[in-house]
Amino acid sequence: MPKKVEKNEGVEIEYLTGNDEELKKKQDEYKQLKRKLRKKEAENKSLKNEIERIKSDYLRQLAEKENLRKRFEREKSDYYDYALSELLRELLEVLDNFERAFESRDEGDGQSFREGVQMIYKQYRDLLLKQGVIPIDIEENRFDPHLHQAFLTEESDDVDEPEVREELQKGYKLHNRLLRPSLVKVAVPRKDK
Repeated sequence: MPKKVEKNEGVEIEYLTGNDEELKKKQDEYKQLKRKLRKKEAENKSLKNEIERIKSDYLRQLAEKENLRKRFEREKSDYYDYALSELLRELLEVLDNFERAFESRDEGDGQSFREGVQMIYKQYRDLLLKQGVIPIDIEENRFDPHLHQAFLTEESDDVDEPEVREELQKGYKLHNRLLRPSLVKVAVPRKDK
């Protein structure tokens, strides 16, 4: 198709020349391309809006996740700080009873003071039992390295296996887990038999 080129202020402008049919065909192509361009621009705008919406949702979820993490950290910190508050309140009652016993120590005979201290001991022991602290009993003087810590040992001719001779410090379990082993004196078989 022939073209006509004109220069206007240094800019070249091309015009299509030719018969009306060819010109109409080119105009229809131009209109179709322009419609496609508008359609693509609308799709592009829609996609940009969708990207902005997704980005906004992502940032909101990220902020919510961060807030949730901070809240869990705060709750965990509070839990660690105050988890023992009920137990400590009960221990304070025991402490109050000790203070009362010491204040009244000089007012009566030694027997009533001793009975008061025994009552406080029982209160304290019951409190520990309530919390799941169970004393370790030494059964038939058998030494169990999972429950007992041999603090002292002595060789003996009258034992074939290690045997507990004396409990130096009581051991405890918390529910079924060892809290503190019993410190014991153990008799072991003599090595040079």
